[in-house]
Amino acid sequence: MPSGGARRRRPPRRRTPRRDSDRVAETIETTPIPGLVVLRLAVHGDDRGWFKENWQRERMTAQGLPDFGPVQNNMSFNATVGVTRGVHAEPWDKLVSVANGKVFAAWVDLRAGDSFGATYWTEIDEHVAVFVPRGVGNSYQSLADNTVYSYLVNDHYVPGIAYPAVNLADETAGIPWPIPLAEAELSEKDRHNPRLAEVTPMQPKRTLITGCNGQLGRALAPLFPDATLVDLDELDLTDPKALEAWPWQEYGLVLNAAAYTAVDRAETPEGRAAAWAANAAAPAALARIAARRGITLVHYSTDYVFDGAEVEGGHREDEPFAPLGVYGQTKAAGDLAVGTAPKHYVLRTSWVIGEGHNFVRTMAKLAADGVDPAVVDDQVGRLTFATELARATQHLVTSGAAYGTYNVTNGGRPRSWADYARRVFELTGHDPARVSTVTTEEYAAGKDLSPRPLHSTLALDKLAATGFESTDADSALADYVAHLG
Repeated sequence: MPSGGARRRRPPRRRTPRRDSDRVAETIETTPIPGLVVLRLAVHGDDRGWFKENWQRERMTAQGLPDFGPVQNNMSFNATVGVTRGVHAEPWDKLVSVANGKVFAAWVDLRAGDSFGATYWTEIDEHVAVFVPRGVGNSYQSLADNTVYSYLVNDHYVPGIAYPAVNLADETAGIPWPIPLAEAELSEKDRHNPRLAEVTPMQPKRTLITGCNGQLGRALAPLFPDATLVDLDELDLTDPKALEAWPWQEYGLVLNAAAYTAVDRAETPEGRAAAWAANAAAPAALARIAARRGITLVHYSTDYVFDGAEVEGGHREDEPFAPLGVYGQTKAAGDLAVGTAPKHYVLRTSWVIGEGHNFVRTMAKLAADGVDPAVVDDQVGRLTFATELARATQHLVTSGAAYGTYNVTNGGRPRSWADYARRVFELTGHDPARVSTVTTEEYAAGKDLSPRPLHSTLALDKLAATGFESTDADSALADYVAHLG
């Protein structure tokens, strides 16, 4: 039976095989179902039988197969010709093959979206394996006695979980079973699976936003409208039991906007423990979960991981850490931990302004109240509006940008805090000359403050190379002030 599909929109495309003697798959071919790929395996045989590498992570991923992180291998023995199973769309990815015999296999896309209902079929013997994405209905019919069907999956089977299934005889799928279903051996359950028109499509994996009530969390929510929003009350990231109980199998993206940001309080015994728990231990726990589950983890860092030495063009992503205080130390530790997750983005930022209490709102209130503040003029950097940070997040996770660390701030000329204060006074209709200046050393005299980096400007070249255009900080400030309530 040749490969085919009742609703094929394009013919399979053969990718160019690797030109080396160590390749595992001779070719990897795409199909009309997005993400479903067929591997033509290299099989080595002699008089004794044959040998193949059914799953070889390093070489197969180099050839284009997703690094799907299998955790369980299942075998199904089919005693006679005609045993037919499916069509089931489990909530995990899998690599299907045969260890003995031959099957006719067919797939129906049961994922929500434009490809819902697309079909594809082919025969599988020892030379063929097929990668089946989560939500694609899988079925097969044995074409030989004593067929052993193998499937490698990236989540553990849990009894009692319901997932979409479609009837093997569905007319719209039009699967050309070699052995008529009336003559095949089916389970009673499979005989009564619904028709395609009655199937509820499997939804994509969900997005989780932690720290949803903070400045960044509030900015992220509108750009990820279907996300699950949690704060400390809903999910305590420092509680191992709470993390273990969370249904991580439902999630594909985590935006970790939760953090301990009380910079000065972090220098106290109580604050130090809280900062290490929230900024280091919690991200490390999330990284372990993300690595195990194949989740993309987005984490937010800070200029405080550097000592504030002046660097031409600004601090770059690969600059060695040199934090001055406890807060910066905990954030640096969190960055390192998140970097262990295969799919991660660390967005390093500075001087965040969003909803709620912040520097710009404070200056606007002081101006309106007739207070003439003294503001430090030897700390230099760029403002980062929470909306800009959220926009960069959306860009990175949807554009296919390489995983890793990216600096994210608004663009434009770096300025001091005093410069920004004067600009706020001016934008709110007050005399900017009312703002006087003070050095960081003078401002900190007699106070229990954490040391601050003096030069916080972050280089934005790497982010720009992904196609992201940073909004000028001065323009963003004017717009923000114009909308202050």
